[in-house]
Amino acid sequence: MAVIRLLVENARQALKRLRLSWFRRQAGLHGPDSVMPCLGYHVKITDGANFYMQYKDEFINQVYHFDAQGPDPLIIDGGSNMGMSILHFKLCYPQARVIGFEPDPSIFQLASENLARNDIAGVRLVNAGLAAEEGETWFTPDGQAGGHLDSSGQVKVRMERLSGYLGEPVDFLKLNIEGAELDVLTEAAEAGRLRNVRELVLEYHGWPQQQQGLGAILTLLDQQGYRYLVHDFDAETCAASKPPFRLAAHTTWFCLVYAKRNDLVLDPCR
Repeated sequence: MAVIRLLVENARQALKRLRLSWFRRQAGLHGPDSVMPCLGYHVKITDGANFYMQYKDEFINQVYHFDAQGPDPLIIDGGSNMGMSILHFKLCYPQARVIGFEPDPSIFQLASENLARNDIAGVRLVNAGLAAEEGETWFTPDGQAGGHLDSSGQVKVRMERLSGYLGEPVDFLKLNIEGAELDVLTEAAEAGRLRNVRELVLEYHGWPQQQQGLGAILTLLDQQGYRYLVHDFDAETCAASKPPFRLAAHTTWFCLVYAKRNDLVLDPCR
């Protein structure tokens, strides 16, 4: 029986790779502002490569999956980009209540169009980023998924504190905010509201020649009473973390940190 299960799993993985290879080729044929089908949705994309990577990681590998306790979980989506993560959440939980944040004005407009095009209700999309302090700051867009805060940026964007949205229990928090994860989590913890989040997934960005923050993030989560797992994506999304290791001054790498409150780990029915 073990051999049969192994053969079935190998066949399933091979089929998955074939499907993804086909999808990648199809996405690569389409440029910015193309409208692509995606599991019943129609998505206006930034570009084919970004669309494919988000489809692979979010819809196929399900990096933002969580088991909700009811049909209408409250989800905060930090870094909504063109709206793929929100579409995934609503595919899993059609009655979910979602608050999404996207600071880039042009990408925010794209996400808004995608939600309207697919008749997605129950979503509040905020044209702002998440930060430790409210106000305005400069932002450098890249037209894809890697825009970042930058004092010499070309676009002024609004920033808001995460703690302002944690006044009630939040079922799931997703953060893909290009390196601001530690500051945002620290602010929420200092406000005494981080533990209102049941579960979270954040993408850690290991930018070259910038201060390393993964250790501090994990320490903060531990101190706040969370149990965590760390995952470094597949080789297609993050080749730098795969052996044989070659760390250089220009090396960029990413990983996901999943965390769940300790009391929920011990008693998942709570």
